[in-house]
Amino acid sequence: MNKKLSLATSLISTEIDGETILLDIESENYFGFDSVGSDIWRLLKEGKTLQQVYDALLEMYEVHPKMLRTDLLEFVDKLSESGLVKIE
Repeated sequence: MNKKLSLATSLISTEIDGETILLDIESENYFGFDSVGSDIWRLLKEGKTLQQVYDALLEMYEVHPKMLRTDLLEFVDKLSESGLVKIE
């Protein structure tokens, strides 16, 4: 959880009504995140480690810690598989 993620440099993102839209200009693929995904993305853009993102989300949402950890790791895995982030 103390790993840092680096965001792909080929991304353009914007937030609209609490949701984030990403465009990967290399692959021309679009991605959309709901409000929780948008919060995660914003924290990652700030350079937070996974642990820092996890801690911030625990403060933001009423969620069971184990469920949050599982969901966060799944979300990050999907980001990685899509080439949006690299795990360092």
